[in-house]
Amino acid sequence: MDALELLLNRHSNPRLIEPAPAGEQLDTIFKAGLRAPDHGALTPWEFIVFEGEQRHALGDILAEVAQAKGDAPERLEIARNAPLRAPMIITVVAKVKPHDKVPQLEQEISAGCALMAMQMAALALGFNGIWRTGWFAFDRNVHQALGLSDTDQIVGFLYLGTAQVEVRKLPERDPAQFVRYFGK
Repeated sequence: MDALELLLNRHSNPRLIEPAPAGEQLDTIFKAGLRAPDHGALTPWEFIVFEGEQRHALGDILAEVAQAKGDAPERLEIARNAPLRAPMIITVVAKVKPHDKVPQLEQEISAGCALMAMQMAALALGFNGIWRTGWFAFDRNVHQALGLSDTDQIVGFLYLGTAQVEVRKLPERDPAQFVRYFGK
């Protein structure tokens, strides 16, 4: 797929089945993520992969945290089953490092760029995915269960697999509605 065509037609797909990327394809996806903009060459990212039975472990973490928060029983099952919506989930973490010229937000944005690059690479390889966040991404109990430090921040969960169904084409947007030229 042509790079410009990929960028102009990118879309997420929440209905994912086996297979997920593996081997060289998965390595290519990670390499794409590692090319994200990175002021100061801090490499402020970590990618935590959940596949197979490990998705159940992630679901257990999410359900336990939801229960501790006081969610209703039906919400606990939704949380427990969330990681089963795709054959692979990559949790993308901003590993924020103290730096006098590269603030926390910039490092988090860099990790977000890594996630986007990984999703685009997956699409280019014939897979699909969806970037999810939700309150779990910001919950310190989830962070602790995943072994993250106090300065780390989950920027998203990248669900990857093969599209089960084709999604509708996204509507075209007029750039003029979002662009403003300063001074004009």
